[in-house]
Amino acid sequence: MNDTYVEVMVARKKPPMLGFLKILLYGLAIICFFMSMYMNALLLAGAAIFAALAFFVLPRLDVEYEYLYLDKEITIDKIMSREKRKNVYTLDLNKMEFMARASSHELDSYRARNLKTYDFTSGMDTSPVYTIVYAKGGEPELVNIEPNEEMLRAIRTVFPRKVIDV
Repeated sequence: MNDTYVEVMVARKKPPMLGFLKILLYGLAIICFFMSMYMNALLLAGAAIFAALAFFVLPRLDVEYEYLYLDKEITIDKIMSREKRKNVYTLDLNKMEFMARASSHELDSYRARNLKTYDFTSGMDTSPVYTIVYAKGGEPELVNIEPNEEMLRAIRTVFPRKVIDV
């Protein structure tokens, strides 16, 4: 078998207030806990709520995306806090209309139609973002990814007329 396998990891830009929010929530949980000992037992519920928010919600903001290209298919997984993995999108490239840089004018007619757009990029300006116009069901969908050169080369080898670099 002559399957091509390429794996790309893209770390999503962390929100700037994440560290402050984490300290604030844990601090409020501790303050509510100690105040519940002296004042009102209802503050214990507040402490539990703040601790639960800090423990369950904040780790979901630390996100990485993993792109796996294997035999004309891209699988996109979302990794939260480097612990939980969830498959979020699978692209069968045989159904791809074309792939172009996000800044390309080839995509203008698709953007004007306000199609459903999925963003699986880092949110930083470090590497070029490519948009895949994917025919899923009746309406096409736009999928934004940040492939590396090896993945682009693998896709371009199989679909040379569908990858637009302008």
